[in-house]
Amino acid sequence: MQLVVARIGRAHGIKGEVTVEVRTDEPELRLAPGAVLATDPASAGPLTIETGRVHSGRLLLRFAGVTDRNAAEALRNTLLIAEVDPEELPEGEDEYYDHQLIDLDVVTEDGTEVGRITEISHLPTQDLFIVERPDGSEVMIPFVEEIVTDIDLAEQKAVIAPPPGLIDDRAVIASARDAESGSARDAESGSAKDAESGSAKDAESGSAKDEDA
Repeated sequence: MQLVVARIGRAHGIKGEVTVEVRTDEPELRLAPGAVLATDPASAGPLTIETGRVHSGRLLLRFAGVTDRNAAEALRNTLLIAEVDPEELPEGEDEYYDHQLIDLDVVTEDGTEVGRITEISHLPTQDLFIVERPDGSEVMIPFVEEIVTDIDLAEQKAVIAPPPGLIDDRAVIASARDAESGSARDAESGSAKDAESGSAKDAESGSAKDEDA
């Protein structure tokens, strides 16, 4: 099975290095020196990683045969693709490869359907499930233990316990409507009170004038 493990970014320096956007949880394995990677577009590869290092929080790679900035810049936006055994599992407990999670059904703990995982977004602080809802909209669900309570590969589903507002903002909308409704009621009530107060004042004023007259 072929998996996208990185996307090549800008050239770095003048000796052929490039920045890469890592798309794998195991860059030390997939993007190690000596690794031979297919590419998209295919005409750009295959590419053999010659060196790798981290600079200012970003991974820099140099490929065999890419020796100057122009050659490096020509690779910009190229996807790097690794061949992975479909049966292979990550070493860490409760870790998964992206291809194992893509297309899982997402349901809440009470069985309510949320949608289907279409993409995994790897952020510096955490991973996110990009979930397509039945209506075509998308919701982002943090892949953290407090929210994703179970991954069942046999049943092809991910079970979540979403905090309020993560996947359903109807409660917020209802509150807003209640607030608007309350304001309207207050406005009506205020107008009525003003009218009553005004009538009373006019009546008092009129009575006093009548008496003076």
